[in-house]
Amino acid sequence: MVNTDGLDAMLKAAKFKFRTKNIHVRCGLAEFLGTFILILFGCGSVAQMELSGFAKAQFLSVNMAFGYAVTAGAYVCAGVSGAHLNPAVSLAMFLLRRMTFKLMLVYCLAQFLGAFFGAAIVFALYFDALHVYSGGNWTVAGPQATAGIFASYPSEHLSVINGFTDQVIATAALLICILAVVDERNSAAPRGLQPFVIGLMVLLVGLAMGFNCGYPINPARDLGPRLFTAIAGWGFEVFRAGNHWWWVPVLGPLVGGLIGAIIYELFVEIHHPLDEEKEVLDDHCPDHPTCTQYELVHSAA
Repeated sequence: MVNTDGLDAMLKAAKFKFRTKNIHVRCGLAEFLGTFILILFGCGSVAQMELSGFAKAQFLSVNMAFGYAVTAGAYVCAGVSGAHLNPAVSLAMFLLRRMTFKLMLVYCLAQFLGAFFGAAIVFALYFDALHVYSGGNWTVAGPQATAGIFASYPSEHLSVINGFTDQVIATAALLICILAVVDERNSAAPRGLQPFVIGLMVLLVGLAMGFNCGYPINPARDLGPRLFTAIAGWGFEVFRAGNHWWWVPVLGPLVGGLIGAIIYELFVEIHHPLDEEKEVLDDHCPDHPTCTQYELVHSAA
């Protein structure tokens, strides 16, 4: 019988040695891994669709895969970092004073690196298929283009201005939904279900707003894989294509995230009754929505 006591002791010692209580390191590692999972499954689904000539997947399945990829990535890191997985979310949370500027920078860097390495693993996973499909020519445009597997590019009808507007609107809508899902003073989803519900929100964005440019709505999700493709053989054409499109899915979501956060704050968040106001409402105005909701919940219980 094999004695594993020594191995167990080594593993425990290694865990103790590498364990950290530093919040920046903990959250950075968690955001890295969560975003890595997001890109692995999300871009993997695009690769399966493109490289099979739409025989193994369709645009609907890509939408579903990205939605569930967000859910999977969020479950990986939600208990540690809150599962932003997106610099637009992190910037919005900084605006709402829910994190420090330094921590926001850590999140954004971790998300970018997670997306970069996620794209690298998708490239390795489908390397032979990529080679057969493109004949070994990594191209950005044309019938055998493969750069779109990793990053977004505009449809032929789309101008840069309309593309920027697209990203602002889509990301603003997403942030409004995210803030509602996690707002404990609104109808928040249970904590264990929040990643799933947010994944559904991403799926909804894809189903409604994916035609123009594939709804990147995440600067790290787009810029990290784009930089990887530039290094891996597609060259810096990935930054020149689409009339220098690359900055649109970076800046657009950041602006949209801020707008979405401000809209939710102005229309919902700041109007929540304070604790003392809620007590007065509960005592004196049973027809108020807050009181009615309270009565419904407790009568059901």
